[in-house]
Amino acid sequence: MTTTGEDHTRAPTGPWWWERRRGAVLDIGLGLASAVECGAEGVPFARDAGVPLWLGVVFGLLAGSVLLVRRKWPVAVVLVAIAVTPAQMGFLMGIVGLYTLAACELPRRVIVALAGMSLVGTMIVTFVRVRQDMARGDLTLGDWFVPFAAVTTSLGLTAPPLLLGLYVGARRRLMESLRERADSLERELQLLAERAEERAEWARSEERTRIAREMHDVVAHRVSLMVVHAAALQAVARKDPEKAVRNAALVGDMGRQALTELREMLGVLRSGDSGEAVRRVEPVPVPLAAVGAAAAEAASKAAGEVVVVDGPCLSELEELVGQSAAAGMVVALSVEGELRSYPAEVEQTAYRVVQEALTNVHKHAAGAKTYVRLAHRAAELAMQVENDSPPEPGSASAGLPSGGNGLLGMRERVVALGGVFVSGPTDAGGFRVSAVIPAA
Repeated sequence: MTTTGEDHTRAPTGPWWWERRRGAVLDIGLGLASAVECGAEGVPFARDAGVPLWLGVVFGLLAGSVLLVRRKWPVAVVLVAIAVTPAQMGFLMGIVGLYTLAACELPRRVIVALAGMSLVGTMIVTFVRVRQDMARGDLTLGDWFVPFAAVTTSLGLTAPPLLLGLYVGARRRLMESLRERADSLERELQLLAERAEERAEWARSEERTRIAREMHDVVAHRVSLMVVHAAALQAVARKDPEKAVRNAALVGDMGRQALTELREMLGVLRSGDSGEAVRRVEPVPVPLAAVGAAAAEAASKAAGEVVVVDGPCLSELEELVGQSAAAGMVVALSVEGELRSYPAEVEQTAYRVVQEALTNVHKHAAGAKTYVRLAHRAAELAMQVENDSPPEPGSASAGLPSGGNGLLGMRERVVALGGVFVSGPTDAGGFRVSAVIPAA
């Protein structure tokens, strides 16, 4: 894992303007070497200028010590090196100053201007000195040697440190750019991982809600009918044994159907969990990029995966109504329009709406006459379950508990498919549930 940008921008650990102690040690060493060099070169300068030797040495020591501030004021170091060039001193200071100038974050025009001044100054001083040496007879070469020596010396003292500084500065800026990009990428990956976790948590919450709604639809209707039949069985057990046997058989069939649907749903859930358990291994350290990519992929899968359980369809609607009729409900089913096939989620939602509405009638209006209407329209499927007012309060309910989630679950199912759901009491004292679902 890479370190963040905050770790790179650490506080300076060196004295004064140095960021590190080793940088301070290096500059102090170069400053001492430059001071010694300029001090030694101040002796011949004092003789040529006709000043006391100690003054030339002191001047050289002061000029050479300017190299100490090369990191803070590189322009000043180069200007001092150019200024002492006629005295034939400060060669080390000029070379190091040009390198520092080229490597630092300064405009190119400033670097080019100072480098040009240093080149011209060195060329002029070298030209004059070589010409004087040839005039005194110290050199016996031809006149061609004077410009050749001036050009080669100036280029040799200017070009190498300048090019090296430009290379080091470019490389340093490239590394900083790569580090910033790495830090930015790491922050993006961390944000992606956080968002992926949020998406995964949202997907898990949505899936828990969906499973709870499905379990409610499966269990509530079947168990409600079983309770109704059990109550009827208790009432007719002694008076009509044959009817009691039929009610007992119906209770057993409904219980087996409920268990079958629950087993199917739980089987799908267990198969998904077992696959994850088999793939569980010891954690291995991986790069953050891989973590971010895996988190994004996991979130995408979690958000897109839906546990598919084979649900009911509209062809089973008559059987559903028949079960309610067998439980003693007076219920009538009417179908309008031409029967056709719909997407599985549309048929399941329509079936569950009718199922939950009939369950509510069993719970809250036992004995009330109920009408189930289904209409196949051009671009939508409409359904309505309406019951009359219940009979006397003593027979209005079989004592079935209510969790208050039936209407909410129906509304969520219909709205999720882009449909419209309306429910409420009627003027006659009954209750009506209506839903319209787009066919596509």
